[in-house]
Amino acid sequence: MLLSLFSKLEVEVIITVVLVVHMIGAVCGSSDASDHLALLEIKSKITHDPQGALTSWNDSLPFCQWRGVTCGRRHQSVTMLNLQDLGLVGSVSPYIGNMSFLAYVVLRNNQLHGSIPPKIGHLYRLQVVSLSNNSLTGEIPVNMSSRPKLTFLNLQFNKLFGKIPNTFTSLLIINSLFLGKKNITGAIPPSLSNLTSLESLSLSFCPFGGSIPDSFNQLKNLRRIGLGENGLVGAFPLLFSNLSMLEILSFPENQLQGSMPSNLCLNQPHLTRIELAFNHLSGFFPSSISNCSKLGNLEVYSNDLKGEIAIEFGRLQHLSFLTLGSNSFGSKDRDDINFFPSLSNCSNLEHIGLPNNQLGGELPNSIGNFSSKLSFLQMGSNYITGGIPSSIGNLIGLTTLSLGANNFTGMIPESIGMLRNLQILNLDDNHFSGVIPRSIGNLSLLSEVILGGNYLDGTIPMTIGRCTKMIALDLHGNKLNGSVVKQLFNMTSLSIGLDLSQNNLSGVLPQEIGNLKLLGSLDLSENRFSGELPSGLGSCISLQNLNLSGNLFYGSMSEEFTSLKGLEYIDLSRNDFSGHIPTYLQQLLLTYLDISYNNFEGDVPVKGVFSNTSAISIIGNTRICGGIPKLHLPRCTSTTSNSERRTRKLSVRAVVAISLCSVGAGLSMLAFILFYCCIKRKRDKPSESRLAECFEKISYGKLFRATEGFSSKNLIGTGSFASVYRGVIDENGFNVAIKVLNLQHLGGSKSFMAECEALRNIRHRNLLKVITSCSSIDFQGNDFKALVYEFMPNGSLESCLYSIDHKLDLVQRINIIKDVACALDYLHLGCGNVIVHCDLKPSNILLDADMVAHVGDFGLAKILSFEEGSNANTSSSSIIKGTIEYAPPEYGLGNEVSTSGDMYSYGILLLEMLTGKKPTDPMFEEGLGLHSYAMSALADGSVLQILDPMLLNEDVREDGLISLVKIGVQCSYDSPQDRMDIGTAVHKLFAITIQLGLDSLNSYNVGGADQKAR
Repeated sequence: MLLSLFSKLEVEVIITVVLVVHMIGAVCGSSDASDHLALLEIKSKITHDPQGALTSWNDSLPFCQWRGVTCGRRHQSVTMLNLQDLGLVGSVSPYIGNMSFLAYVVLRNNQLHGSIPPKIGHLYRLQVVSLSNNSLTGEIPVNMSSRPKLTFLNLQFNKLFGKIPNTFTSLLIINSLFLGKKNITGAIPPSLSNLTSLESLSLSFCPFGGSIPDSFNQLKNLRRIGLGENGLVGAFPLLFSNLSMLEILSFPENQLQGSMPSNLCLNQPHLTRIELAFNHLSGFFPSSISNCSKLGNLEVYSNDLKGEIAIEFGRLQHLSFLTLGSNSFGSKDRDDINFFPSLSNCSNLEHIGLPNNQLGGELPNSIGNFSSKLSFLQMGSNYITGGIPSSIGNLIGLTTLSLGANNFTGMIPESIGMLRNLQILNLDDNHFSGVIPRSIGNLSLLSEVILGGNYLDGTIPMTIGRCTKMIALDLHGNKLNGSVVKQLFNMTSLSIGLDLSQNNLSGVLPQEIGNLKLLGSLDLSENRFSGELPSGLGSCISLQNLNLSGNLFYGSMSEEFTSLKGLEYIDLSRNDFSGHIPTYLQQLLLTYLDISYNNFEGDVPVKGVFSNTSAISIIGNTRICGGIPKLHLPRCTSTTSNSERRTRKLSVRAVVAISLCSVGAGLSMLAFILFYCCIKRKRDKPSESRLAECFEKISYGKLFRATEGFSSKNLIGTGSFASVYRGVIDENGFNVAIKVLNLQHLGGSKSFMAECEALRNIRHRNLLKVITSCSSIDFQGNDFKALVYEFMPNGSLESCLYSIDHKLDLVQRINIIKDVACALDYLHLGCGNVIVHCDLKPSNILLDADMVAHVGDFGLAKILSFEEGSNANTSSSSIIKGTIEYAPPEYGLGNEVSTSGDMYSYGILLLEMLTGKKPTDPMFEEGLGLHSYAMSALADGSVLQILDPMLLNEDVREDGLISLVKIGVQCSYDSPQDRMDIGTAVHKLFAITIQLGLDSLNSYNVGGADQKAR
């Protein structure tokens, strides 16, 4: 915004200069030979003139009448060359320095390249030089900074490099200097302080580093200063609070620290803009800002400011732009937004941005008295309670209303339908209840509606079909019921995504779904939709993500889907689809496919996504066969398709055999029932032989050979109950990890049985896959038990976190954080039983070749009923489960294991990955731990100081990192009841992915279910 203002200033200066020159100049008929030749040389360097601006530069007219040329009144010499905004392509001729009377050079907004001719600095009479918005290269000519009559110099937005000349002297009368662009380096030259006439200074977008020279306090006439994105460090310069002529103070996106001056605005009655966003300013917000009666823009977004917002906004009559978001304002108290009524007096207010703070309280009814010009109101991620006042409908200028991630309750008011200019409505992650107001259909300009994560019920209103400009609709995680109205599918503009997941919606999908030809993401998971998929779905040719998991769909997959060439992610798990797996799926460029727990049958394709076991999930389909060897499916047997021939070949012997088999099967079933009744009382003590029987597929001898006699060179890890070896078990060089149980250690055998029981019926892309097992005796006659796993070439998370040679970057860490969360989500909620891992830590998380995380080591796992899953208060005499640094406090008190115990371990793990510090770090003593360490940092606004420096760079959204720390803290509270559950954690993690803007992680509908790979 500062740059646009400076640009307007430049135009005003140039126009003024042109008028002055024309007032004192007169065009003469004759010409000076030197200037004439120089102009022709300038024209010769222009290779493209799209507007024909230089067509008049010929001998048919005196050169003083050529377009853009102005000559003096008393002589025929060029005094001004004004060729701005013409789109000229070419370079600047050195002959420009031969026009000795030239005072004004205005070539801005063209496509000029090459260097600035040093000869331009020879022009003694030079007053104005404007070359901005071109592609000029090279260094700034040193002699240009020493022209005694120069008053205006603008070289910004070129490709200049090198340093700013340090030759400015107090003899110069320059009042406007614009030099900003990213290739100019070096420190801010102290000699700029000699320009005591300077009124406007813009050096933005130059990576200077260092601090602002203290000598700038000499610039008493300074009115406008812009030092954005300069990499400036150190404390906020107090000197600027003493420059009484200041109108614009703009230092955004630097690394300035310390407090804002407490006397800011007391001596600066002319200030109209304060722009300090994206720094590290701390302390309290100075109430003295109330004295800036002309203030129009107040921007301190993304700093570390805290405390009360104690500004009398009623005195700021000109305020139009207010952004105080991503700080730590407020105390979650009901008085935190007491300043709100005073904003009613700001009649020019257009923008309010207060997200990501700690503001509590309720929105006052006086919000309806805000300026009719208000177009943007954002207060997401605070602690605001109560309902939305119905007076919100008075803000008819609103285009964006974003109040997500607060504690709002009650119904969404019908008056929201009065906001006819509204384009974005975000009320997600609150506690709104009741129905979606029908008046939402009045908002014909709506493009994004995000109401997920509330308690909304009833049906989706038919009126929503009137929102014909909608590109994204997110209603996930509510209690909506009934069928989906056909009007919803009349919103043909939907392109980003439609997310109706995690509701109680039912019925069949109408054929009208085919109207959504621009739709990129469709998530209908975790509902009660039924019937066959409509063929119209094949018309959604832009679809990239499709999630229909957890419904009642049945039938085969229509060939219509062959037209969906852009599909990348498909989840059809936990439905009742049947028939053969379509072969056309292997032709799509899928990154993930989940068709688990359906009734598919027959041959599994082997190409495309089916060739990557980490990218597919097909478990729970009992009649499939074939596929690649790694899937370990039974072979497909060839059958004759002619049923009549098979019938003719059935002999009497076959009929008798079938009958005998049936009788035998009946007797076997009876025997099984009797056997089951006999052992029912021993369910809690499963037989070791019965558990091992399912896995006994490999001999001790084969494992002995695979590990070269369990050689120490193949040892890749040891633990309390086992040692892990790398082995090669077949002639194809198939690598595996072999976990050999230490049966001499107390609990070793029990660990083996626990792991077998836990792994028997679970499969997930983020769980370590068990290939087989061995329960035998070794060559000395001792008992031997081992589990054989898929080999993970990148080792454990622990080894990667603390490796000297390789450090995990932010994208990799967030991927791992999400992978582990998805694994826990499956164990706690999605595998039929509640499985508590009990020993979640970095050494038990393994990374495959693609750095996908797999949770392993289920030696301490426990299978619970759903009622037991969340109960962590039942007393038990059992010893502490897991590793003490990651085990929750209640386990030390003898309480039973629970899913909340796993969440504690996950929280500590997450904080360890973000801070790069182990929970055993020597700094954690006298009651201090990772949890309290992170919680203190959140409280005092110093989160970025505790993060692993590897995660901090200029491209990362710091508020996203802070949100990740909050999840770690909320998962690791001492009290189990206070901890975040895994479903909430998964949802927030994927939301943070979008917040961070990491493209490799980003996807639209990121509810917990849509990323599971069951």
